[in-house]
Amino acid sequence: RLRPAFAYWGWRAVADHANEPVEPSILRLFASLELLHACALVHDDVIDGSATRRGLPTVHRIFAQKHREQSWNGSAEQFGLSAAILLGDLALAWADDIVATTDLPADAARRVQRVWADIRTEVLGGQYLDIVAESSGATTVASAMTVNTYKTASYTITRPLQLGVAAAADRPDVQAIFHDVGNDLGVAFQLRDDVLGVFGDPAVTGKPSGDDLRSGKRTVLLAEAIELADKSDQQAAARLRSSIGTELSDAQVREVCQVIESVGALAAVEEHIAMLTTRSLDAIEAAPINPQAKAGLSTLARLAANRTA
Repeated sequence: RLRPAFAYWGWRAVADHANEPVEPSILRLFASLELLHACALVHDDVIDGSATRRGLPTVHRIFAQKHREQSWNGSAEQFGLSAAILLGDLALAWADDIVATTDLPADAARRVQRVWADIRTEVLGGQYLDIVAESSGATTVASAMTVNTYKTASYTITRPLQLGVAAAADRPDVQAIFHDVGNDLGVAFQLRDDVLGVFGDPAVTGKPSGDDLRSGKRTVLLAEAIELADKSDQQAAARLRSSIGTELSDAQVREVCQVIESVGALAAVEEHIAMLTTRSLDAIEAAPINPQAKAGLSTLARLAANRTA
């Protein structure tokens, strides 16, 4: 549970009694991040039309199958989409309930509410930017990076860290440091996801190889590949542009992967992941926070950037 884990270490970083057990109410607050994540995943699968997640049918597919099995009226597919949207909304409502009812001192509650307002706005705004990028055919690295910052970095690492700090203490200095750490590490996390979405092992990721290519996701990896190909190999650039968002066979996916690798995009993205991870680790080490939190955050940062699924 990556997001609650970052919130936990954000709390540990500045808590007055950092070695004492965390109160159940604080752990419950951090659980709200999992409900927000559930909302985002369910809605993301609806938007992308994904059939599987982690090797299992997506929520809208499960509801559609239930409709068919019960021989209900109307379209099974539309029922599945409608039910999944409602379930995602319910998860977000439950997350709001947790944040609103967490037992905190008044000042801490206000700090937490400010972070929570930011995280909700940014994850929804980031999702909108993502669908705009896909619909408009945007292929620039800058456009993909903007989506990464708001859709992923914010609610995956930056705001969870800041939520933990907000619940524990009024530390604007640490909040500013964690803003930069979270953005760097969150973008690295998404870049790793971009790589796994094209080159990942389906047995590990739970998604078909090349799924991001077929769905038309405007990732930094693809944008980098197109920009590099435009400079060195126009035929490769045309091949990449014509492949995004099409029903590629496994053999065609392998061909596109070879193009991405041959123009240097995979190496460039891996180098960027390493740079962002190193920069975030250096910032954590220099931060005025609890030593135990430095160690915990550093371990978690490496896991986030170097995961295989």
